[in-house]
Amino acid sequence: MKLHLHTSDQQYQINGVDHDAVIINRQRYEQAVIVSEQACSSGWFQGPWEALDAQSLAPILEFKPEVVLLGTGDKQRFIHPRQIQAFLSDNIAVECMTTAAACRTFNILTAEGRKVVAALLLEKHLG
Repeated sequence: MKLHLHTSDQQYQINGVDHDAVIINRQRYEQAVIVSEQACSSGWFQGPWEALDAQSLAPILEFKPEVVLLGTGDKQRFIHPRQIQAFLSDNIAVECMTTAAACRTFNILTAEGRKVVAALLLEKHLG
């Protein structure tokens, strides 16, 4: 799926997503990636969905977001409430959605000036 380019002062924008990759600033990422307006880090999680735990989610907190968009592959999945509590205790909102929806939402929220982080998982790695 291609996303429409919206030009702004932000450093990172998501240009497209499919089953195998996310395209950020015209660079293809074929591993799980965490992206904010100012930083991008790939390979943060490898494994099936069931292996996603608090330790796996910890790198997201390093970005100090107000909102976390967890892209859960081709279908919407939800993390355990205990894992959500770790974010809520730091006043960080967490939304679980498909990776494509997280990509679209990321671009919208960054264009609005929100301090958002998208943690994007690819279906091909979730099993």
